[in-house]
Amino acid sequence: MKLRTEDGAAVIEFALVLPILLILVFGIINFGFALYNKEVITNASREGARAGIIIGNPRPSATQIKNVVTSYLTNVGWNASKASISVTPAAGATGGASGSDLTVRVDYPYSFLVLPGLIPGFSKNITLSAQTLMKLE
Repeated sequence: MKLRTEDGAAVIEFALVLPILLILVFGIINFGFALYNKEVITNASREGARAGIIIGNPRPSATQIKNVVTSYLTNVGWNASKASISVTPAAGATGGASGSDLTVRVDYPYSFLVLPGLIPGFSKNITLSAQTLMKLE
């Protein structure tokens, strides 16, 4: 025979564990989306750097490299106007010597979906950054 004092203990234990379980599940989902977005901007910076290191006369300009990155972001369905794209050194991209460095950096704002509502003080917005350095051909 069950003791009356144990009635409802499972419900109370579940109620205590549920918030922690929800934070864990939504945290995994949110950070999974953030990791995916980080990978997209990393690929965008790589594509820009690949386009910029190609040997040619004249070499691709910083604007042309930025257009490659913008095109990549647009093709994956992102609003490319939110991205901050920088190409350094700008002079290296337009006429640098072979073997000199070209850096393409992409910054993109990311907003967490659920975690800020579940965890007080959790920052809703962060900036994801990716940088690719390649040598000019």
